[in-house]
Amino acid sequence: MRTSRVAGSFAGVRRIPLDAVLLPVLAAIGIAETLANDSLTTAGHVTGVVASVLAVLILAYRRRAPYATFVGVFVVCAVWLIAAYGWSQGPFTGFLDLVLATFAVGFYGRSPRSLYFFGAVMVAGAVPDVYGLIRGLHEAGDVLPTYIWLAAAFAIGVTLQRRELLAGLLSERASRAERERELRAREAVADERARIARELHDVVAHDVSVMVVQAQGADRALEGEQPEVRAALAAIETTGREAIDEMRRLLGILRRSDEELTLAPQPSLAELDALVAGVREAGLPVELEVVGDPIALPPGVDLSAYRIVQEALTNALKHAGPARARVVVRYSDEAVELEVSDDGPGGVVAPGTGHGLVGMRERVALYGGDLEAGNRGEGGWALRARLPLGGVA
Repeated sequence: MRTSRVAGSFAGVRRIPLDAVLLPVLAAIGIAETLANDSLTTAGHVTGVVASVLAVLILAYRRRAPYATFVGVFVVCAVWLIAAYGWSQGPFTGFLDLVLATFAVGFYGRSPRSLYFFGAVMVAGAVPDVYGLIRGLHEAGDVLPTYIWLAAAFAIGVTLQRRELLAGLLSERASRAERERELRAREAVADERARIARELHDVVAHDVSVMVVQAQGADRALEGEQPEVRAALAAIETTGREAIDEMRRLLGILRRSDEELTLAPQPSLAELDALVAGVREAGLPVELEVVGDPIALPPGVDLSAYRIVQEALTNALKHAGPARARVVVRYSDEAVELEVSDDGPGGVVAPGTGHGLVGMRERVALYGGDLEAGNRGEGGWALRARLPLGGVA
């Protein structure tokens, strides 16, 4: 990131109030200081007024050209000092102008070029001061404070520039991380939807295949001609086969080229005992409780419920640390409810940030259910899901 880009954004916020107030005030102070000094000649008064206005006009360009601004203000102040004051104590306003120009070099200049520039100017400015000390035109106490103030102004400018650069860098990284997180979340949603589609394909294809076989069986068992009934059964068989073919073609856009249609049966809640046993063997003690009489669930709901419990236990195994987990399955006529919790100190990902939770939300949303997940007040983490059985999509 370029320094000028950060400095420009910083200046854009403050440009109107700073330049509209500070610079006119500096010019007014310089003019007032000059006119109030009775020891100056008429030429000195004219020089002071012109130099006050000219220095302020040059300072207005300090953001776009900090080095040229410093040189211009330095030259104006030097002419002002020599022409109006000789080698005696110079004007206070000229000192303020020079401090502001020095700050601009530190804040708006590019490091380390600004450091080299400032060092060279300080050395060049010290030559006439050393000459004045040798000639006895002024004392060291009249010169050293100026160099101390200029060095402090430059250091403050450099420090603020680095802080602005760091803030801009951190903001850019945070924005990039947020974009990447959103991209990963969208990819996770797409992957999970494709996975759900593949699993539902197997479920629906099986049911349609059974329907086709039953239609064939009914046609064979039918007595007599009954052409209308046979035509209806034939239509059922034909439509069922076409539906299977269409589903396979549609699913092709969701499958990778090297994936084949799985023939293995999909898991269900009836296999939770085996799932829990496997998690126990992996090192996480799990308690399983079933409330209500298990009922036959729609295949898609049954599969989704199993996957939700599986993902929740996987998260607990990865993130909960030393802990115990508990799985509760509640059956009712309206819905099946799932609850997976643990009492571990580990930080399981917060709701909505993990890809596993993205997939669980997609499954629950598919059937119009509800899902809640988050840290428990007494410690640990809990997930609650409800999958309605009526009006399943």
